[in-house]
Amino acid sequence: MVTIPTQQIPGFYHRRIGDIVVTALSDGYLDGTVDVMQNIGADDANALLTGAFRPGRRTSVNCYLIYSAGRLALVETGSGDYLMPTAGKLQQNLKAAGVNPADIDTVILTHMHPDHSAGLTNPKTGEKFFPNAELVVHQNEPKHWNDDVAMNAAPERAKMLYFQAAREQMAPYHNQMKTYTGSVEVFPGVRSMPMHGHTPGHSGYMVASGKDSLLIWGDIIHVPEVQIPRPEVTMAFDTDPHAAAATRTKVFDMVTNDRQLIAGMHVHFPGFAHLTRSGDGYIMLPEPWDQGFGG
Repeated sequence: MVTIPTQQIPGFYHRRIGDIVVTALSDGYLDGTVDVMQNIGADDANALLTGAFRPGRRTSVNCYLIYSAGRLALVETGSGDYLMPTAGKLQQNLKAAGVNPADIDTVILTHMHPDHSAGLTNPKTGEKFFPNAELVVHQNEPKHWNDDVAMNAAPERAKMLYFQAAREQMAPYHNQMKTYTGSVEVFPGVRSMPMHGHTPGHSGYMVASGKDSLLIWGDIIHVPEVQIPRPEVTMAFDTDPHAAAATRTKVFDMVTNDRQLIAGMHVHFPGFAHLTRSGDGYIMLPEPWDQGFGG
């Protein structure tokens, strides 16, 4: 008798960038309504989703391993137990990919929203999930999330889910945290690219080796089906929506002009793609599956 599958394949995928290997890891996904989208009406947003054969707003959550110079880095840590049960899958996909969290040398964050940093620490025990890793993040991030004035001015949900969660997650790493400003090498072959707006320290990372490069652009988009054709659309959780939209337009122009390969935390898994212009707007072209991952 044939056994019907009951589980999906593990969520990891390799991509070679010169001598560097980047592995996409799925943390799962988050479903929600279009109410959090700004500068667009609900009917228009839902029409774009329907036109893309999406039944609603689904946000992929991706993380990326970087194997470079004999060392291992992880970009983002996923949602942990803070958000929906459809997310928080990073640890099981690390295991499926054959990676021991203790072997990760560096954890790099684009910013400290809970779907990016809430997998640093077990909130029940305070135990670090990456015991040997140095935590690297733009200096504006811990500065902002540790700011009591900013926290007190935030809505109640943001106080707990953004400010308090960030504080809980980063606290065990206080002796292993390295902050930076500007564009600097944060790991062999990996350079920071400040892309502020979504949060005060939101940054992307350029991975480069030989003639190849990959821009891990963080949260430049959250809903590809809407924000690629309509880059002016912002999110309720943008710290500075105007700056976030301006940064998105600047990055879109850069990656289209340079034909730059990108990866994004909310580009549908495995999250490698190019952008190209279409009339006055843009379209996203996901990379096709590569069995040999560039080898």
